[in-house]
Amino acid sequence: MGQKCVHCGEDCGKNPVIWNEEPFCCYGCKTVYQILNENKLDKYYEIRPMSGIKIDKEGLGDKYAYLDNEEIAAGLMEFSDGGYSKVTLFIPTIHCASCIWLLENLHTLDAGIIRSSVNFPKKQVSITFKEKEISLRSIVEMLVSIHYVPEISSKRQEVSNSGKSERNLLIKIGIAGFSLMNVMLYNFPEYLPGGNQLSPEFIRFFGWMSMLLAVPVVFYSAGDYYLSAYKALKHKMINIDLPISIGIFTLFFQSVFDVVTGQGIGYIDSLTGLVFFLLVGKWYQSKTYRALSFERDYKSYFPVAVTLFDKNDRRTIIPLANLKKEDEMLIRNRELIPADAELLSESANIDYAFVTGEALPVEKKKGDMIFAGGRQVGSSIRLRVLKSVEQSYLTQLWNQDTARQSETSHLDKTINKVSEYFTVAVLVIASLAGVYWLFNNSSLALFAFTSVLIIACPCALALTIPFTFGGTMRAFGRKGFYIKNTAVIENLNKIDTVVFDKTGTITLGHSMKANFIGQVLTKRQRRMIKALTSHSTHPLSQSIFHSLEGDTLPEVEAFQEIPAMGISGIIDGMRVNIGSKTFVMGTKSGGDVATHVYVFIDECVAGYFQIENQYRPGLQQVVDNLKKRTNLYLLSGDNDAESANIKRIFGQQTGLLFNQSPTDKRDFIKKLKEQGKTVLMIGDGLNDAGALLESQVGITVADDIYNFSPACDGIIEARQFGRLHRFIGFTNKAMNIVYISFSISFLYNVVGIGFAVQGHLSPLVAAILMPISSISVVAFASLSIKILSKDIH
Repeated sequence: MGQKCVHCGEDCGKNPVIWNEEPFCCYGCKTVYQILNENKLDKYYEIRPMSGIKIDKEGLGDKYAYLDNEEIAAGLMEFSDGGYSKVTLFIPTIHCASCIWLLENLHTLDAGIIRSSVNFPKKQVSITFKEKEISLRSIVEMLVSIHYVPEISSKRQEVSNSGKSERNLLIKIGIAGFSLMNVMLYNFPEYLPGGNQLSPEFIRFFGWMSMLLAVPVVFYSAGDYYLSAYKALKHKMINIDLPISIGIFTLFFQSVFDVVTGQGIGYIDSLTGLVFFLLVGKWYQSKTYRALSFERDYKSYFPVAVTLFDKNDRRTIIPLANLKKEDEMLIRNRELIPADAELLSESANIDYAFVTGEALPVEKKKGDMIFAGGRQVGSSIRLRVLKSVEQSYLTQLWNQDTARQSETSHLDKTINKVSEYFTVAVLVIASLAGVYWLFNNSSLALFAFTSVLIIACPCALALTIPFTFGGTMRAFGRKGFYIKNTAVIENLNKIDTVVFDKTGTITLGHSMKANFIGQVLTKRQRRMIKALTSHSTHPLSQSIFHSLEGDTLPEVEAFQEIPAMGISGIIDGMRVNIGSKTFVMGTKSGGDVATHVYVFIDECVAGYFQIENQYRPGLQQVVDNLKKRTNLYLLSGDNDAESANIKRIFGQQTGLLFNQSPTDKRDFIKKLKEQGKTVLMIGDGLNDAGALLESQVGITVADDIYNFSPACDGIIEARQFGRLHRFIGFTNKAMNIVYISFSISFLYNVVGIGFAVQGHLSPLVAAILMPISSISVVAFASLSIKILSKDIH
């Protein structure tokens, strides 16, 4: 045996390629190794040793030159604007943790790549890049050079692949089922008393016919199991398909031996039945997974809405799902643009950070197209919808947001560790059982060996979390609480500290009453104030907006909104400032007994709006329940005028901090985390995005404005706010269901293997029980979530 390749682990042969005193099997491995080390990506080898990516010796030439064609490239892009583009490529060779790690660090290989993220189940990588620094062709060629060859198609690759895969699986099930029925017919005399009286000629004939029927089942229908096992072994891994493959081949070759030597018809009925039921179980699991994925991607409409102009040019708010082509919508400062649209206003500044990760606004002119996922920065703009909204696209953007890099959950780590050693343990137990019976009762040796290989399965263990947490996500979604992913459920169960924002979170938005105190405002001044506040989505701005009359509003120029301070603009040549006392008058707030919003107009301070806050229904109940298990804090950008009311609701033990800027809020969360706290931040997504992002779990309250913050992990409809503590409490029940499901899976394997090692279980029965174990765990988890979720009401 020669030296092993440092990169892929294969034998280097007699003449290894040497670089930096390290051996390689080929120049391809050496080149990849050089690329990774020169770009400080050597951690690749720590994640999954000997993962083995190679490049071909031949040059690529003009193979991908067609990607330089603008029309072809545009058809592949998901987004392209302001010098930034985003493309999603299907790469079937993604197979392990090191693949994911390397593909998500492509920016270190080329500075033109901003970020990349991998969708492992779909074998896709989404890449955001700068068009001036790297082209789509260069990206594809770079991926090919490290042997991640993308399959490029203008259609949605995963859809066509999914349909083709399911069709092939059904064909394999059909062949296995056809063979099973006929083999059982040939074996029918064996099932009856006196079957041993059958003449040797018939036994030999039925045996050969059964063997012929078994050939396509073994070498075609079961082919995926061998391929999966081979790929795992090639990369120095052992997966659950290895013992299944060994069991199938053991039964087949023993049966061939029996038929050829005339000793009987073997175990072909058990063999074909084994493959048939394994494939049926596989089909059922894939169908269930797709149903789960479909509901998550396309049916979980989180509460985002939009303001439209009707035929009379009046504003009306509708759910996003009702947005249609040709509708004209109003987008205010920092609001999400939900659909591809044409700009009707004279100009706009669009921030595509939600799509590309880059926060530099792109200037747009009237008539320009604006992509979904952007945000307007500045004055409100008017848009005409060009394409019907694809909320699945917004969900995808939310899920792929890489601003928050979460670590692998404790449960996932446990399952990965168990699965790592499970298959090895099964192979050892099966071998010991086979050897034992070989010396004590050779007729049971084969059954014991193959039955252990087939019956043992960690699939139920692996399915527990996605189906339990997936069911929880669906239950939450139906009741108005939408979470980003299943990891949020586990994190919610761990929280020991809850931090509330005040304005717009525990207080009602449009229901706040705004009374002006100061000089008498003229009709023109009132319209100027309403015009300025119409550009802001902040609850205080909206309360002032709705307290003033008038539909015809003047134009606002040079609009600015400074978080936690106020808004400013020029109307009819006059500067108008609305906000805090510090922002408008330059003096610190103090002594106010209520929330005051000051107004500077026509070169003087006209007065202030006194805001009468109304707290959300159910707030007291939420606070009382959360106090039993967590520490509570409240942060507010306002003064402490309402501290007495807040203390009456939250109690004296709650920490109250006022006059907090967005940076102060974020730093406070960071300080709590440094103290070892697991923090849930609840805000409105406006001035607290940094704090939401810093916390372990961030939840925004979606009022009738339906403001959506990408920084959050969950969104709760305002009308469901009073049930927040029940949602959090339910995560504990979901965790208990996971632990019970783990126990069921463990018990199944212990009992199943116990019967199998005694030779009391045929491979056919084992094949039936194997998918039943997974189905039973899935059924238990799904039904438990469905029944227990009724308590959330």
